[in-house]
Amino acid sequence: MSPNRREHEQPLLLQQEKSQETAYDSSEKIVVVGIDESTNWDTEVPPFSWKKLWLFTGPGFLMSIAFLDPGNLEGDLQAGAFAGYSLLWLLMWATAMGLLIQLLSARLGVATGKHLAELCREEYPKWARMVLWVMAELALIGSDIQEVIGSAIAIRILSNGILPIWSGVIITALDCFIFLFLENYGVRSLEAFFAVLIGVMALAFAWMFGEAKPSGKELLVGILVPKLSSRTIQQAVGVVGCLIMPHNVFLHSALVQSRQVDHSNKGRVQEAINYYSIESTLALIVSFGINILVTAVFAKGFYGSEIADSIGLVNAGQYLQETYGGGLLPILYIWGIGLLAAGQSSTITGTYAGQFIMEGFLNLRLKKWLRALITRSFAIIPTMIVALMFDATEGSLDVLNEWLNVLQSVQIPFALIPLLCLVSQERIMGTFKIGTVLKTISWFVTALVTVINGYLLLEFFTSEVNGVVVGAVVCALTAAYVAFIIYLIWGATSFLPRQSGPKAILHSDS
Repeated sequence: MSPNRREHEQPLLLQQEKSQETAYDSSEKIVVVGIDESTNWDTEVPPFSWKKLWLFTGPGFLMSIAFLDPGNLEGDLQAGAFAGYSLLWLLMWATAMGLLIQLLSARLGVATGKHLAELCREEYPKWARMVLWVMAELALIGSDIQEVIGSAIAIRILSNGILPIWSGVIITALDCFIFLFLENYGVRSLEAFFAVLIGVMALAFAWMFGEAKPSGKELLVGILVPKLSSRTIQQAVGVVGCLIMPHNVFLHSALVQSRQVDHSNKGRVQEAINYYSIESTLALIVSFGINILVTAVFAKGFYGSEIADSIGLVNAGQYLQETYGGGLLPILYIWGIGLLAAGQSSTITGTYAGQFIMEGFLNLRLKKWLRALITRSFAIIPTMIVALMFDATEGSLDVLNEWLNVLQSVQIPFALIPLLCLVSQERIMGTFKIGTVLKTISWFVTALVTVINGYLLLEFFTSEVNGVVVGAVVCALTAAYVAFIIYLIWGATSFLPRQSGPKAILHSDS
């Protein structure tokens, strides 16, 4: 290798263990520097290293927060209370489907050096990318309202009811300042903060699990033996629907940009993809375990009871207290602590996702405090309006939650279809495009998730929509919705391969 090439490439390479050190460049990307004379500079993937895995650890755990937000916790507790342990197998497979989608998102980000929102801006016509941006923002707002309301409920629990929902919303809104504060100390500090919050959730819900003492045998059977009845279909749909979050697909492709990779070196890119795959899998195993803890606690305490179909985030703590009692620390407060950790972590990652979505689609470059304020306002202002309109009564918040679930379900195809279209294109991904088998599996998962959420939408509108005028409006919107989905799928083989030159350096002939 020539000296010039070595001098040019050395600062960019994620190297093996010799002479390693971690540094932050001006864009806050983690760079591992050091050289190994035996490395094949083009294609060889360096051997596995635990130190290197540690340096890549972080983005997957931030991504996993979306699998543990208050909306997911509500889905867990309702599934446990209404269906017992019988839907745990579905929770496992839904997590596996979510993992597949997140791995594709990380692969896209690593191989191209750009995140999903940026690529959508570059690859889709202006009118289409603006529709995709609006849909992504709506999905983010719907998710953030649930997360902020969940945090506000936790704050009310921990304050013994002194602080109402609206005040909890204001307190939660201030988390963007925590985000800005931690960002100043680098991405590793931010990742460490989220690791602590995940640890708090795990400890709180494990404590609840210990207090409830669910049946280990029934738990294992629920995970390993598929079981579904007509009575539990709606809960089953909810379990799958709440795990696939549109904004999280955009987020993960951006989070992997925090580690700098030399995109002229196939081996280094593949190495990064491998480490991110391992890290993301470990993160979702942890989130799956936490979701199981919550489901099992409510299955043990409320399955088959008269109140099983009326439990939600608002009254769950009180029902837990009445069922399991005080103990060393009242279970009501343990639940509140876990719920607060889930709400706070998910709202901060929502702020993070909002920045990437807005900057990527609109090509905006703003100061940190301004972009955080704008993206936070997108969610907090609607949430404040909702908190004032819907008071803390269980019925009103249940209705709100149903509408928010519908809002997010509508958006899922607008994140998954562009992701699959882009990650399948050799012009964009080079040799890292997904193969035929993985593409088939991914499209099947996307179709399955879309159909499941379509069932949820059909059930909801059948029960909620009344009147000829309203029905006509819903039909017209549905037709436009389906037409746009068809356009996105058609784009996979039509407008995406535009004659604009190759996006990726790493092609098979490189």
